[in-house]
Amino acid sequence: MKWNGWGYVDSKFQFNKKGQAEFTGKRYRLSGMVMPALKEWFESTFGASLQHKTPASAIPNSSAVQPPILNEAFVEDLKSTGIPFSQDAEDRVFRAHGHCLHEIFALREGKVGRVPDMVVWPSNHNDVVKIVELACKHNVCLIPYGGGTSVSSALECPPEETRTIVSVDTSQMLNESGYCTGHEPDSMEFSSLGGWVATRASGMKKNIYGNIEDLVVHIRMVTPQGVIEKSCQGPRMSTGPDIHHFILGSEGTLGVVTEVTMKIRPMPEYQKYGSVVFPNFEQGVACLRELTLITNVFAGHALKPQKFYITKFKGFDPNRLCVATLLFEGDRERVLQHEKQVYDIAAKFGGLAAGEDNGQRGYMLTFVIAYLRDLGMDYYVIGESFETSVPWDRVLDICRNVKERIIRECKERGVQFPPLSTCRVTQTYDAGACVYFYFAFNYRGLSDPVHVYEQVEHAARDEILANGGSLSHHHGVGKLRKEWMRETVSRVGMGMLKSVKDYVDPGNIFGNRNLL
Repeated sequence: MKWNGWGYVDSKFQFNKKGQAEFTGKRYRLSGMVMPALKEWFESTFGASLQHKTPASAIPNSSAVQPPILNEAFVEDLKSTGIPFSQDAEDRVFRAHGHCLHEIFALREGKVGRVPDMVVWPSNHNDVVKIVELACKHNVCLIPYGGGTSVSSALECPPEETRTIVSVDTSQMLNESGYCTGHEPDSMEFSSLGGWVATRASGMKKNIYGNIEDLVVHIRMVTPQGVIEKSCQGPRMSTGPDIHHFILGSEGTLGVVTEVTMKIRPMPEYQKYGSVVFPNFEQGVACLRELTLITNVFAGHALKPQKFYITKFKGFDPNRLCVATLLFEGDRERVLQHEKQVYDIAAKFGGLAAGEDNGQRGYMLTFVIAYLRDLGMDYYVIGESFETSVPWDRVLDICRNVKERIIRECKERGVQFPPLSTCRVTQTYDAGACVYFYFAFNYRGLSDPVHVYEQVEHAARDEILANGGSLSHHHGVGKLRKEWMRETVSRVGMGMLKSVKDYVDPGNIFGNRNLL
């Protein structure tokens, strides 16, 4: 795994000696492929040049890492439990960050802030109980760590924290089996089950399988006050507010999720990809809205303005066309029936079938799209994605207004090159949709590009809320978005959340400062 970028060390976008873009490694369908159009798109979109390169630091600089602040009594008691732990600088740095732009940009420049003082690797529920009990006994700060894919600053250590900070890495606690849950977030390869629960995650196949809150049957979490869990695994209970919903989305502020029972299904008998090209984004959105009236017809889809892998389509303006990528799965007869339903409805909105291969390429692109940001950062281009959910009648307005706000803010803040400002619709619901925004720019000429980026993103988030969008659909709040929490859940709602925190964790053992 990369310590200062996304994903596997052997997998990345790069420009070869011929100036052609290629994706390295052997792990993905795109691996080994040359993409001739990417260089032209990259240079024309961002005004970037392969002659202007900004290489990242090759290895972590251990001398830049602060010596650990150790609570010796805690360390001695931890040794007696036999639970593995480390004070190694690289282990600590690796678990001190997620994948926000400012986090990765700093690491690429070799800059390291406050990091955990220790990392522990529990292997089961009882190990976590011991760790939490010792942390309470010795007043140590715990920060749960799953897969490290957070994009909300949730894993950043509070710089003002003076206690020993221990990263509780739960990656050794997951059991594998020959079934599927159907939960497929873009970060599926690296994120963890506990992380999905802690952030109220969503995946690309939610149309059939549901979001994480729909898949969870039982949760067990260790808190400073003890273990919280339900007494049975019944499919539904009428016993007051659902305690699972105190845990879902708690972002490591209350305890460590140690066990999750989820609904599982046999692997699907049949899978088929598909794609539809629409003349414009507006017609594509209208089609997706109508498709929500037919529940569970396909597992996953995404609608995006597209010039990356479909550049020409007869009779369509290449600057306006958009593509929906589709995945159908289940038994063969039902898949073929649902496929026909979808294409028949798409035709009513001017959509034309664009083939299975384009659908598979588009779907697989979601798993490697995060690698593109690392390529951009090699050539003075920074960018990020952020998401929201919004009612159907506000989808087009929010897409238009947020994109325009980004462009306007960039110009006002001295960005010298036109920014990329685009969006896609990912998950859909009866009442609305999830919208992803992508925003990037060439930062040559800026003395503090990350600060400019953060100002623009802040303005974009204000615009999202002003247009009826949510603070987050599935990325969570962390520290990055918590300034809007009171506006989002109300003053009374914040009071309720704080009351739960005060009761469950009066000593702020889980002191990552997320949410509140």
